[in-house]
Amino acid sequence: MEELNRDKKIERAILVGIVSTPEDEESMEELKELALTAGAEVVGLMTQKRNTIDKAHYIGKGKLEELKFFVENQEVDLVIVNDELTGTQIKNMEDFLNVKVIDRTNLILDIFAKRAKSKEGMLQVELAQLKYRLPRLVGLGGQLSRLGGGIGTRGPGETKLETERRHIKNRIKAIEKKLEEIERHRSLQRGRRKKNRIPVIAIVGYTNAGKSTLLNALTNAEVYVEDKLFATLDPTARRLVLPAGREVILIDTVGFIRKLPHDLVEAFKSTLEEVKYADLLLHIIDVTSPDMEEKIKVVEKVLSDLGATNTPKINVFNKIDLLEVVPKGNEREVYISAKNKIGFDKLLQAIEREIFKDVEVVNFLLPYDKTKEYNYLKEKTKIIGENYSEKGIIIKAEVQKEIKERLKDFIIV
Repeated sequence: MEELNRDKKIERAILVGIVSTPEDEESMEELKELALTAGAEVVGLMTQKRNTIDKAHYIGKGKLEELKFFVENQEVDLVIVNDELTGTQIKNMEDFLNVKVIDRTNLILDIFAKRAKSKEGMLQVELAQLKYRLPRLVGLGGQLSRLGGGIGTRGPGETKLETERRHIKNRIKAIEKKLEEIERHRSLQRGRRKKNRIPVIAIVGYTNAGKSTLLNALTNAEVYVEDKLFATLDPTARRLVLPAGREVILIDTVGFIRKLPHDLVEAFKSTLEEVKYADLLLHIIDVTSPDMEEKIKVVEKVLSDLGATNTPKINVFNKIDLLEVVPKGNEREVYISAKNKIGFDKLLQAIEREIFKDVEVVNFLLPYDKTKEYNYLKEKTKIIGENYSEKGIIIKAEVQKEIKERLKDFIIV
């Protein structure tokens, strides 16, 4: 009797890319990690040095012939290209190679689809996939869109293409509407946090830098951790009590990567905007990465695109357990091992110093008719205690310098 639960066939993949800089070569190594994360078996890597991408086949004719020979002789199931392809390029390459061709964007979207667990995450991934697919319908079915395009391209083909295009557009609208509802709910949550004056710290960084490991170690939570790219997709929020007793909220975010697909950034914008509204960013950096500086630039570029350039930030260099010599660091640079919980005391001190640098505990006496000032304090500060006296309400609150200055006439010792 035949086994019903057979393992899914692992696709044998060759990676193809155009390289003109050292960064391109590092990007190819990253493509290999992405392919492995997606579940492929990488059986080859082929690069071509050229300044421009071939509009028809991505790589030049000679290299394409070489690729075809490799595909046929190594029983390759899948060609993965390190740049975003047009629908026409995909079709031309598949026709010539007689094998499935996907690009880096499609590969990343596939990984995201596999990782998404929440309703929002799944909707965001589907939205990005549909937006990726829509313009490629034209490339893949360009001949079908023109009447009289030849035998076998008339009528039914066009109808099928137009029907699919309409279906995708309608589905995009429906998903965007659902995501707007979810974003409204998130906005209310942000409002509640702001009202309660609980600072929010967003953990950001290049994928696989150790963000989830750090969140788990700091909060004793159990967030999915794996030594693969994009192990975390859905944002995770956890409460953390700092050494001085103050409470903050830590938010883990999706990792960034080179050539992060634009449609993906757009689809995840509401999730990524948690970064924009944070009081502090912890930029987790893999100190062992050979291209660390390049990865830092990628993260900073995404933060800039999100409008989070001016948000206070601490660079947290992770994985020092793998270093022989550990740098000292400073107020804005901390060296840790999230895995072994090394350097956490300095990290927590840096967080407290940054989050509460302008905050002090002040006592106010507000006469009962000063409702405007009372409401202002309730909205803008964290109230520690309230007592009632004959002269008015005695309020003990954590306040910033500008609030203290504004209400200086009501301060009591």
